[in-house]
Amino acid sequence: MNLVGVLEGLLFVAGEDGLPIESAMNLLEVDEKQLMRLLKNLEDDYQNEARGLRLDFLGKTIKLTTKKEHKEYYTKLLEEDESLLSQAALETLAIIAYNQPVTRTQVDEIRGVGCGHIIRKLLSRNLIQELGKSDLPGRPNLYGVTDAFMDYFGLASLEELPKLTEPSMEDEDSEKDLFTTRYNEEN
Repeated sequence: MNLVGVLEGLLFVAGEDGLPIESAMNLLEVDEKQLMRLLKNLEDDYQNEARGLRLDFLGKTIKLTTKKEHKEYYTKLLEEDESLLSQAALETLAIIAYNQPVTRTQVDEIRGVGCGHIIRKLLSRNLIQELGKSDLPGRPNLYGVTDAFMDYFGLASLEELPKLTEPSMEDEDSEKDLFTTRYNEEN
């Protein structure tokens, strides 16, 4: 198995959080010297101008990042078609609007997937903003919606957001009845 490819995949999956060197060694079952050799091979591969990624070392964490010389294209991507929001962006916005102030980790937990890239996109579109720092370990950023969010959705205040209701036991019983009555075999 090509461990350089596996390492690249691990770094991709780790995303913006990066992959601690110790974790990489454990996952690949290699020592530090072997890991550094794998990283050097990967870094050499990324030196090719045909590649758009590079390795960054942040303390004892390895991270895949984009090449700085391509920045203008990434900016265009973020600015392209700003009028439309993806389903994931809308879900993330809703979570932030209903739960603000909220950390990225809390948004990730509610959505069930990592939302770091979506949060960056929403920040760049000025639909959300950093409200400060949480008292949680690591002091993560707290996010909330902006006036631009309010304008985008035609809201005067957050109280105009639709009210969320918890599913009742009655709703669950009617769903169960629908299933059992609709799909019973007929004699």
